[in-house]
Amino acid sequence: MKKTENRKMNLDTKIALITGANTGIGNALTEKLIAENYFVIGTSRNGKIESINSENLFVVELDLTNQKSIENANKIIRNKFKGIDILVNNAGIGPDLGKREPDLESLRLTFETNVFGLVNFTETVLDFVNENGKILNISSIMATLNLISKMDSTAYRMSKAALNMYTKTLSARLKDRNIDVNSIHPGWVNTRLSREGAPLTTEFSANGIFKLIETKMETGTFWNAELQEKMLW
Repeated sequence: MKKTENRKMNLDTKIALITGANTGIGNALTEKLIAENYFVIGTSRNGKIESINSENLFVVELDLTNQKSIENANKIIRNKFKGIDILVNNAGIGPDLGKREPDLESLRLTFETNVFGLVNFTETVLDFVNENGKILNISSIMATLNLISKMDSTAYRMSKAALNMYTKTLSARLKDRNIDVNSIHPGWVNTRLSREGAPLTTEFSANGIFKLIETKMETGTFWNAELQEKMLW
């Protein structure tokens, strides 16, 4: 278990809600934000994040495919906090990554988590995001219509393309509340979802995402965390 320095939350402490904070990029970003004086609400399916020990982490059980779980998580968060400054929609699956031909089961499973569950949960907490807050949707360069050249991972690519459209529509809806909504490509990161050969560490990706969090990105745009630049859709 990693020991993270404990800090008391004060009125100036920003609160970030990160889904899928128990492993991979979500876990590394949780550590990074805590190190940068944020308080993190981290979610996992079993309600545990055993790799981080910090008073600045509050763990909530959340299964994006389960309506009751979403409702319970929402209730717990609202009872504990008054609002959040940043929502990072990181949780996702990729059962067909690397597969050349699509199958219906992968499509269903992937969209249940990466699209339906993500949108459902986000909509339940929208009014809980503070004015001038940020919503970051962890997407992928694999979803870009302009850059696609391979024919694999159909369900994953489609789900992230759908997520990008949600980013665009949600950003327009929330302009009046000064809440920025952006899609983020985290880079080709070595996680349990990635195929062999991914060159980037989760820590490197988390540092890149943090830099974007601290940057004033135009709302409704798509950014590359590795290169720190805006991307084509």
